[in-house]
Amino acid sequence: MLLPGPLKNMMRGSRGGQPVGISPGPDRAVVIPRARGKETVITRPSRGLQEFFSQIRDQSGLTILDLGGASQDNVSFITNLGHRLYSEDFVQLLNEVFGDDIAAQANPGQMDYFLRQALDYPEQHFDGVLVWDVLEYLTPALLAAVVERLLRIVRPNSYMLAFFHSDDKLESVPFLAFRIQDVGALQVGQSGSRKPVQLFNNRNLERMFGKAQSAKFFLTRDRLREVVVRV
Repeated sequence: MLLPGPLKNMMRGSRGGQPVGISPGPDRAVVIPRARGKETVITRPSRGLQEFFSQIRDQSGLTILDLGGASQDNVSFITNLGHRLYSEDFVQLLNEVFGDDIAAQANPGQMDYFLRQALDYPEQHFDGVLVWDVLEYLTPALLAAVVERLLRIVRPNSYMLAFFHSDDKLESVPFLAFRIQDVGALQVGQSGSRKPVQLFNNRNLERMFGKAQSAKFFLTRDRLREVVVRV
């Protein structure tokens, strides 16, 4: 959905937030004493986010896709840079289409329906994609189809930012929401946990993005692997 301006669809399950005006040091995570129900919120530096924005900082009028759902922080930050933002709540759509039936992610009909719901955009439509951590919830068949679709809907020499948990033996991972605070700082909200379908090491990720020009890795102190992909 395009925000702001005419909506592509009605907003589904958006996770909004407000800027808190805290600038963390280079290696410091700041706990925000703020009520969000059962959500725990920290502000942390992100070298991957900084790298992503460093590639587009001298440009304006770009089109960015955010797969984390509509967040007021992200909308404000991206549009204040002079870019257009489309937002899709990828995980909610995943839940709506497949529910708890992981095996259904290999059903060609349901896969096609999901792709039409989540990533129904023209080829070479976007200049960047904020993928966040959503790829960990996909089976191999659906993952391959999603990555292929992402590579088709972005323009050559565009960038994608994706997060992966670096411990590939975890039985559950935190359910996270990412809100941009600055070019190198994220507010990360955690509300419970979720069982990942797949976890990846560097070699897996290199294969996943093998058709892209490059993939640059950043390992964080909270054991997230941030990956900036140049298409």
